[in-house]
Amino acid sequence: MTVTAARRTWLTDLPVLLVAVVWGSSYLAAKGVTTGQTVLAVLVLRFALVLPVLVIAGWRKLRALSGAQIRGAGLLGLVLAGIFLLETYGVVHTSATNAGLIISLTMIFTPIAESRMHGTGLPRSFVAAAGLSVLGIVLLTQGAGFTEPSLGDLLMLGAALARTVHVLAMSRMRSVQGADAMSLTTVQLSSAVLVFAVLCAVPGTGAMPWAAAADFGLGDWLWLLHLSVFCTLFAFFVQMWAVRRTSPSRVSLLLGTEPVWAAVVGITLAGDRPGWLGLLGIVLILAGTAWGRTAADPVAKTDPAKTNPAGGCAAGGPPVAAEPQGAPSVVEPAEADGTHPGLKPAGRA
Repeated sequence: MTVTAARRTWLTDLPVLLVAVVWGSSYLAAKGVTTGQTVLAVLVLRFALVLPVLVIAGWRKLRALSGAQIRGAGLLGLVLAGIFLLETYGVVHTSATNAGLIISLTMIFTPIAESRMHGTGLPRSFVAAAGLSVLGIVLLTQGAGFTEPSLGDLLMLGAALARTVHVLAMSRMRSVQGADAMSLTTVQLSSAVLVFAVLCAVPGTGAMPWAAAADFGLGDWLWLLHLSVFCTLFAFFVQMWAVRRTSPSRVSLLLGTEPVWAAVVGITLAGDRPGWLGLLGIVLILAGTAWGRTAADPVAKTDPAKTNPAGGCAAGGPPVAAEPQGAPSVVEPAEADGTHPGLKPAGRA
């Protein structure tokens, strides 16, 4: 590789790596701005800032969506709404470190679910990697002594399972195949925001968006803008840009470092203290998910429909809808398989 080529590769990789760092910090940001009474309000405000930009940037292709594509994306948006709710309530009730690492189990759950759907076996190395990750989660959540997992830990586990459902639905829903990535993401987020707005109107579900916004201090607004501008818009457009300039597998590999940054941010900035057992759990989770991605790759290459299950944290950004011709696939942050040009979203809490 020439010096010029190496420099060009680095200039492409750096923004993608920054997305992984930003997504890793999104759990701390979500904890900083959200309480149990403002989850719905924060979700409405966060995406109300994002949607106008996506609509304006992709208006022409958005208008070109067929009725079937809009309905399909709308249904996927309902699943996405569930993911955001689980993740955001989860991060409120657990540590930023736990949230960022538990959600990474999507990378393990997705290949397992696909193997069951296709009736195919998984390599022994993947099974071992999955076991390593699960053991790591047990140690992480019990770092201060063996007790029941917290409510937040269980909600994040549910979010990881919901992300798996979203990835599989994205890759197999015929109505959305081949549609523009930005347009499908816009429709999904619109559907999710509608769900949040309706739930806000239900008595006892927490503060209304305008009431929460009125109580925000400068720090709250900075966290919210971080989630909206960097974890969502910046992450989305960098994926769209990078996947056209490098391989989907390379983009996915860089985005797959997100759990590392979540742990770094949680421990250094949030002051999380997982204890020695928890630290061992972190090492096992990172090793297991990284090994699992490698071990599952040969299986993924046999299925052209597979999307990348690792891409995008819920706290971070929206899943990028699958688009066979060069755009990242919805989230989901999804995993690249080497045959599909997309990545999975968006987005993290």
